[in-house]
Amino acid sequence: MKHDMILNQPVIETERLVLRPLRRSDAGLLEMYGADERVARMTRTLPHPLPPGAVEQLIQNAQDETRAEDVWVLDGAAQGLGELLGLIGLERMDRDQSEVWYWTAPAFWNTGLASEAVAGLIGANPHSDKTLFASVFQDNPASARVLTNSGFEYLGDAEAFSVARGANVPTWTYLKRLG
Repeated sequence: MKHDMILNQPVIETERLVLRPLRRSDAGLLEMYGADERVARMTRTLPHPLPPGAVEQLIQNAQDETRAEDVWVLDGAAQGLGELLGLIGLERMDRDQSEVWYWTAPAFWNTGLASEAVAGLIGANPHSDKTLFASVFQDNPASARVLTNSGFEYLGDAEAFSVARGANVPTWTYLKRLG
């Protein structure tokens, strides 16, 4: 894997993807995919419907030098797959830990791209974490498979608020020790 620094954030290459920081030119595709209710309902933070300015705010937050979370675009342009296939992020926690989250556009579900992105992030370990956490909604077993295929271990059940659903949703929580 090749790493370059952009916006204090490495670019990570995998077999089919380049995980790169968000840029303003991503706004159109991000708005199209983020406005899809199927995508929003499987995330904690994407609202549905997507309000005006939400994508611009997401990009601005991702580019902020003082951010607590790094966000990467799953860019498959080099393989003819498109410039924005989804997003993956790492939110910094204390004690060398981060929480990983991800989503892919519906056209790329069940293609292994989310698993490839998670594996790439684990391999690069850009925050030098000792432990990664993740949680997925229990009605999204495909995302749970992404985590277990990447070596995450099931910790237990919990719940998290989904902005798109306007409710707390049962989750499965996972962890992966890196160090």
